[in-house]
Amino acid sequence: MRTPNQLKKSLASHHLLHVMAAHSPLSARLAEEAGFDGLWASGFELSALYGLADVSLISMTQHLDMVRAMAQQSSLPIVADIDTGFGNAINVIYAIEQYERAGVAAVVIEDKTFPKVTSLVADGRQELLRTEEFQGKIRAAIATRRDPDLLVIARTEALIAGLGEEEALKRAAAYEAAGADMILIHSKQKTPDEVESFVRAWNGKAPIVIVPTAYPEMNEARIKALGKIAIVIYGNHAIRASVTAMKDVFARIQKDRGIHNVNRDIVSVEEVFRLQKMDQIKADEKRFLA
Repeated sequence: MRTPNQLKKSLASHHLLHVMAAHSPLSARLAEEAGFDGLWASGFELSALYGLADVSLISMTQHLDMVRAMAQQSSLPIVADIDTGFGNAINVIYAIEQYERAGVAAVVIEDKTFPKVTSLVADGRQELLRTEEFQGKIRAAIATRRDPDLLVIARTEALIAGLGEEEALKRAAAYEAAGADMILIHSKQKTPDEVESFVRAWNGKAPIVIVPTAYPEMNEARIKALGKIAIVIYGNHAIRASVTAMKDVFARIQKDRGIHNVNRDIVSVEEVFRLQKMDQIKADEKRFLA
């Protein structure tokens, strides 16, 4: 059984961890080969994979099945994006039991109401729970986990909801007081200023997690200069890269009326065989099939 210890050990080394989103076992394996420190089991990416909006339409079972599948194909620690915890504190208890059994290293729970609306959409409904109710979810998660190395990360959407830095700091402090191991602060501003201001003002002990999708100039040097951020999550780049590549290839095939030009610009079938571990299959056939 996988354990969360790997992620906690990496955090103890005090170097910034780079965690890449994944939505499938194949994307998980590619992220590992690229050298990332962990996987973000993204609800947004999985919703997109199903062609659905990220508005709590994907069930816990669907997400959990994909987490298990990714865990089978990658040794990287998995940070599970469990949105609002699939309901109230009772739902969180069940979710923690299931995700811990699946071997995730951390879960991220956000303080929105259920069902949620994805954070970065323009003019989306961004409703937050009462602070006390979300504290109950955090306490439920902490009380339920069997392994203290399983990290419970509280994500506040106060900046996303337009409630300002003061409210974000108050909520983060309350969530830390409820037992959260880390705080994820999210923003949809196009520059890092809002997040940088929050991080500078944060005086809690819980390390900070960021997802700089909306403010891509927040690079490693800028993050390290703040001194309080432990994990940076690249939250949807796997699915966006996949869409970019597929749209390009499909359009070229239609334009050329064939695959004769595009074929040289995409990976070979042999590379896909490698990712599928076909050499191991062939070796096993020789070894075990009469």
